Amino acid sequence: MKKILLAVFAALCILTAQAKKTEKPLSFDVTKGVKASFTMPNGQIVRYTAYKKLYFVTNVEDSTYQYMNIFVPEGATQYTPIFLRTYIGGYMESEAGGPQGGDASGKALAEGYVLVIPGSRGRQSTVKKGKNLVYTGRAPKALLDLKAAIRYLRHFDSVIPGDAEKIITDGTSAGGAMSALMGATGNNPLYNKYLKDMGAANERDDVFASVCYCPITDLNHADMAYEWLYGNTDSRKSLSNTKQQLIKELAAQFPDYINSLGLKKNDGTSLTGENYLDYIKQIIIKNAQEAKDAGATIPDTIGFSFNKEASFQAPINGGMDMKPLNGTPKDIKLPKGMKPMGMPGGMLMGGKRVGEYITDLDMSKYLNYVVSTQPLKGVPSFDSYGVDGAEASGENGEFGNNKGSDVNFTEWATAKTSTTLSDEIKENVYMMNPMNFIGDNQTNVAPHWYIRHGARDRDTAFPIAINLATKLENKGKDVNFKIAWNRPHSGDYALDELFGWIKMIVK
Repeated sequence: MKKILLAVFAALCILTAQAKKTEKPLSFDVTKGVKASFTMPNGQIVRYTAYKKLYFVTNVEDSTYQYMNIFVPEGATQYTPIFLRTYIGGYMESEAGGPQGGDASGKALAEGYVLVIPGSRGRQSTVKKGKNLVYTGRAPKALLDLKAAIRYLRHFDSVIPGDAEKIITDGTSAGGAMSALMGATGNNPLYNKYLKDMGAANERDDVFASVCYCPITDLNHADMAYEWLYGNTDSRKSLSNTKQQLIKELAAQFPDYINSLGLKKNDGTSLTGENYLDYIKQIIIKNAQEAKDAGATIPDTIGFSFNKEASFQAPINGGMDMKPLNGTPKDIKLPKGMKPMGMPGGMLMGGKRVGEYITDLDMSKYLNYVVSTQPLKGVPSFDSYGVDGAEASGENGEFGNNKGSDVNFTEWATAKTSTTLSDEIKENVYMMNPMNFIGDNQTNVAPHWYIRHGARDRDTAFPIAINLATKLENKGKDVNFKIAWNRPHSGDYALDELFGWIKMIVK
């Protein structure tokens, strides 16, 4: 009898404990907003209403990160676009913060957009569960948090000021990768089981546009792209023989990967391993020329070639026939102070004659210039853990487990380290690569994209951003892409340009 009573008591305790675990439903109270303001660098005072500590899942594992803040500028309505800014860097955890006058968050509020800053778990976020320290944010947890935040905005779209059908995401580096993932994985069913377990709202999670600054993405192909691009630079040639062999192995994989993507150039011809370097060169020349036309100084010492003269002399005041520069007649009377074209010091009316157009780029010289501004990463750069004695990268931690492990996440690296690639790691790697979902008929990919990678950014290779932009263009998406001249690994620059683009797409 005593045993029966003890069993009944234990059962009641379990039921009571379960009752205490009943999760509070998602909520939003429009009356809880707090009015505040901040000053932009230009002196503009921006007034807004803040809604903070909005938990976007019912099953909160990590209360430090799994909530977001919403900032509604004066004059916003239900039709105002929403700018969602993530501050993820290095695939680390990120707390929900407030608007910053010097970046896109403050600019968004100043431009009249509703600002959302979600927190998210990351590869080093932890909680104590009993005596155990549990890592809460290993892949794909940060992405799941961001998708849950989007679902929350849709769930309360009728009461939260702002239009959940006009969500524009923004992030830099790993945050740029997350912005790309939010844009590329909308409503894909692969994530549903995880979001359901978290207690995310049963809503759509596609977005209207993604702004991606220097996205560190396509991680399972990042090493091969890096060594294909930078493996022949002078700094790589000075490494040990074992490192040289790794570089050759990785670089050799890249052409096959490019060929497997089936990408097309703007003229409809195939983009292949054979013509890819020239494709990069033409993009860099195009964007450098644009910067030069805007007044940037572009030296010829880093690989660029320039035209030295125009091809012919234009008529002046209607009184001169067009002649080749080397055939200017001696008897032509020129305006006072102007020398004949082709002579030292000669100029075109109204502009420079020397260096006006970029005609070519020596990629070997240019890549060595990029490397001279900041040393390259190690070999391998991304899936490095245990390969030829290399330490783990942040990405090795990103794909580790909740005990804090580092793991290899590519077939190539696991072969080098005599480890295995589990099905769980394979699925996590797949879910964290936007390239896998663009063109997928189960996914609603964002229609608008703004992608930037710095022209001297070596944190990942140029092909990573180029492939993302090209695949999106090939699938009919609106893509505004640049290899931004002289930019290092950075984001939220040229904000007038960015918000001019946003203004255009939200009309």
